Amino acid sequence: MADPNAPLLLVVDDEPAIVRAVGAALETRGYRVMTASTAGEALDAAVTHHLAAIILDLGLPDFDGIELTRRLREWSTTPIIVLTVEDAEDRKVQALDEGADDFVTKPFSMPELLARVRVALRHHGAATSNDPDTAVFEVGDLRVDLARHEVTVGDAAVDLTTKEFDFLALLARPPGRVHTHRAILQAVWGPRYGTETQYLRVYASQIRKKLGDDPAARASSPSPASATASSTPRAPVEVRCSGSHPTPNNAPRIVDFPGRD
Repeated sequence: MADPNAPLLLVVDDEPAIVRAVGAALETRGYRVMTASTAGEALDAAVTHHLAAIILDLGLPDFDGIELTRRLREWSTTPIIVLTVEDAEDRKVQALDEGADDFVTKPFSMPELLARVRVALRHHGAATSNDPDTAVFEVGDLRVDLARHEVTVGDAAVDLTTKEFDFLALLARPPGRVHTHRAILQAVWGPRYGTETQYLRVYASQIRKKLGDDPAARASSPSPASATASSTPRAPVEVRCSGSHPTPNNAPRIVDFPGRD
């Protein structure tokens, strides 16, 4: 049985033979492995799991792996190793420009791929880290445990639906990043979404109530850390936490989403 604290790797490829071979090689080296055959499945996995690295084929059936890399880089810093049969220089350069960390061209040797995985993990600080707190976001009384899918305020557990948790987790990692409406919808609901901003308003309101956030009370006492959304179209959403030792007064807020993007 795999060590539950071992790095979790996502293998994204629509060729079952490649997935089986890469997955087996990684598991024999002690890694935990998830698989996805489409870009949509990969996005869902990246949102709902604390991944140490992603091994990504560029030729996916729903949309291009380079586009998936671009979308992931809007909110995630997880290392991405591109795996492709294409050896064209422009494709490799484009993947790297969109945020990929490395690439391996098919056919490849398994020792080479494993070595590149080790380098990616080492550079990202995940190779030797078994500390579960690396998957925990805390500010003030709010604690979001990404690995265990648990949210607490103080000592009280907060009961969130799967989508509510995914929404909050996206905003929580990493704090301070700007998220557009479209990026949130596609990361939480899937690549077919992008204009349904009413979802964001409804879910933001539900999460705010469950976290005990009173917008009316906070309005009279502004906090230096907040989640903001402009009332103008195409406004980004920002979660900002100031200070290295947050206090309850600078906990992030989730507000309504009046704009469209």
